[in-house]
Amino acid sequence: MWKSIGELSCDDYVKAGLTLEDAKEFEKLVSDVISKATETDPRDQWKALVDESVLKPWHPHPLHQLLYYSVYSNRDSSVHGPPLYWFPSPSQSKSTNLGKLMETHGSRLLGASYKNPLESFELFRSFSVEHPEVYWSLVLDELSVVYHTPPRCILDKSKPEGTWLPDAVLNIAECCLMPSSHPKKDDHSVAVVWRNEGFDDSPVNRMTIKELREQVMLVANAISGSFAKGDTIAIDMPMTVEAVIIYLAIILAGCIVVSIADSFAAKEIATRLKISKAKGIFTQDYILRGGRRFPLYSRVVEAAPSKVIVLPSSGTELCVQLREQDIPWMDFLSNGLSGDNYYRPSYLPVDSVINILFSSGTTGEPKAIPWTQLSPIRSACDGWAHVDVKVGNIYCWPTNLGWVMGPNLIFSCFLTGATLALYNGSPLGRGFGKFVQDAGVTVLGTVPSLVKTWKRINCMEGLNWTKIKYFATTGEASNVDDVLWLSSKAYYKPVIEVCGGTELASSYLIGSPLQPQAFGAFSTPSMTTRIIIFDENGVPYPDDQPCTGEVGLFPQHLGASDRLLNADHNEVYFKGMPIDLEDTVTS
Repeated sequence: MWKSIGELSCDDYVKAGLTLEDAKEFEKLVSDVISKATETDPRDQWKALVDESVLKPWHPHPLHQLLYYSVYSNRDSSVHGPPLYWFPSPSQSKSTNLGKLMETHGSRLLGASYKNPLESFELFRSFSVEHPEVYWSLVLDELSVVYHTPPRCILDKSKPEGTWLPDAVLNIAECCLMPSSHPKKDDHSVAVVWRNEGFDDSPVNRMTIKELREQVMLVANAISGSFAKGDTIAIDMPMTVEAVIIYLAIILAGCIVVSIADSFAAKEIATRLKISKAKGIFTQDYILRGGRRFPLYSRVVEAAPSKVIVLPSSGTELCVQLREQDIPWMDFLSNGLSGDNYYRPSYLPVDSVINILFSSGTTGEPKAIPWTQLSPIRSACDGWAHVDVKVGNIYCWPTNLGWVMGPNLIFSCFLTGATLALYNGSPLGRGFGKFVQDAGVTVLGTVPSLVKTWKRINCMEGLNWTKIKYFATTGEASNVDDVLWLSSKAYYKPVIEVCGGTELASSYLIGSPLQPQAFGAFSTPSMTTRIIIFDENGVPYPDDQPCTGEVGLFPQHLGASDRLLNADHNEVYFKGMPIDLEDTVTS
């Protein structure tokens, strides 16, 4: 049982890890700050402590626990809601991507009801649900989406799920690679920063947009020399800068990426190659982690692909003997050498498939989920609106192209003008944390199990993560104390909880920089997302009633998949869902 904040003494602070002298100063500081709080509400007391930076990132975690849990010791969450730890200020809110958009268009769209981004967020989000075509017409202008042929409208409502950007033709990879005036990025803007494990004291590597474009076009030329437009080509390798280049090059060349996680066994790789009918696969000879080599090429070969292009895990020489039909990376690149490294993109309708991703397959054959060129737009827009990803940000999220967050991260960076940060190694240790520090990461994505490990082994002690403006987390339920530890490393910056799916290309429940945040909790459905919660009889609850039930999503959701390669889409997602609402609902 925690004491209240007013009952804490110098002895409590000593027990939490401070020296006696520091504890005396800390006790006085806490008392002064709490006494100046204008309200006795614990939320105001915690806000005052955070605003005055009373708790420092280098303070022992037991001290952070002591103050947080003591402030909220007498609060009944079932009555008053979850304890809040982050509170956006009016000035902060107006500098966010969504806040700026609301300040520019809020009065015109909402009339006299519009006040400011904080007070009017719920109203504006509701407007985005009721008028998604208006919202998307505004947000699309904030991304570097350039059409070869523009759409005839934003949304054609002639069928229940709608048709988004009908008749639009583009290449979404080209959109990632070209300079733009808004968002402002030029050839000299840094597109990617990265570091390889074991080189923790070396300078961070950097690649400009121009350098990235030239590398992607070089690989696209080589792909065109070995594959035909529309071919499915797999990638099974760690998320290195080379993997990102290959991913974009496949799409630029008019082919389809097949995403396979580098952790899969040969049987799982073979299943995904078979379902996608992949014509070839890019992989590495080994995966390097913690000073050890783990075979990757041998696992891929066991899956019996027709053609493998093999990259060295380090240096320029491969450390494996290849099959006769397989191709070393450098030999493959020689197929694409040209005078100016130029490649004319393959322009395709916006609903063309560019990427095949898979569900986990833990309960049966994995679902093969196609992403069209709409899916990257959704990914980038959710990052733009809910995590405030923008020009000047350095965005890092340890993940893999075999999972939804890999492609999501690529497009969230390159369509908003942010810099992609990659660490080629294990994210479990101090080397990753030092990369976050040295690269100046401003947005850091995680999964809860990763944070739990960092906290347990205390591997980030002494590192400076104070450039981080936002954290994000997904994949599992967060533990409040673990997220408290994480947020404290950057003076209690918000940790945006994300719940979504591969089928949606992003989220449906999430946090927002325009709302106060509670540890381990979502604060809103994502922009334009219409959800409904059903009771056990399939009857929807009223929107304003707290409840527990099954969530249903309305299918008019830009970027969501509308087909499966190996199952009946309607059977999987719509069977048994109520249809006597104003629209069809998916589970």
